[in-house]
Amino acid sequence: MVAKQGFGYLGQALSSAEQFAALYAAVLRPGVDRVVCSPGHYVVAAFAAAVEIGLADEETLATYGENGSSVEAIGSERTKVLDHTCGSLGQGLSAAAGFALSDRLTGATERRTFAFVSDGELEEGQLWEAAMFAGHHRLGRITVLLDANNSQVDGPVDTITTLEPIADKWTSFGWDAVEVDGHDVAAVIRALEAAVDAARPHVIVCRTSTRHGLRCLPPDADGHFVKLPGELATRAVAELTTELERT
Repeated sequence: MVAKQGFGYLGQALSSAEQFAALYAAVLRPGVDRVVCSPGHYVVAAFAAAVEIGLADEETLATYGENGSSVEAIGSERTKVLDHTCGSLGQGLSAAAGFALSDRLTGATERRTFAFVSDGELEEGQLWEAAMFAGHHRLGRITVLLDANNSQVDGPVDTITTLEPIADKWTSFGWDAVEVDGHDVAAVIRALEAAVDAARPHVIVCRTSTRHGLRCLPPDADGHFVKLPGELATRAVAELTTELERT
């Protein structure tokens, strides 16, 4: 998807692929549950996972990033296969809390809301207001997948704002929190399964890397917005194909 444009949000896909795969393939109930992707530039991974379970088709996927396409480089209100995504960061958890409270008030108590959030968004005040709100109301039907890759457009997150201890901060707002290797699909699935029926809102802090699974990327590649010229794209596809055939 990114190779055709020669640049794009490849690092976000490498960082979150296992999380979306675990959610879509093992836990999500399409047509029942809701999915919020707060950082809109992560939708590349959500689209790919949606194709694998039949919620989207590969022909549409091939138009990723093109003008007028429903498969946008950054998610918007037009984005399919997701219930909500944001252009501005830090707002998705507010939408997830609204969904969960609405479901409680209307008696749709079986419906779950999954919110994908990035660690860079933890620098936004609105996110913590939403976390406080969800904790206060014990909105247990919310599960947050928090991609902690320590990467944002201005550089490593921890050089800009100290976020640690991330799990303790969520716990202090009334959430259950657990940390996992975000590239370990089995571990993410176990965490999701443990979270969905919890009484309190639940956050899974997924420790990840924007370079995971692609050794051919140059050492100085910007994980936030990867440049992918034709020759490097060919090597990347070959590497990924070899890995898929090996497994």
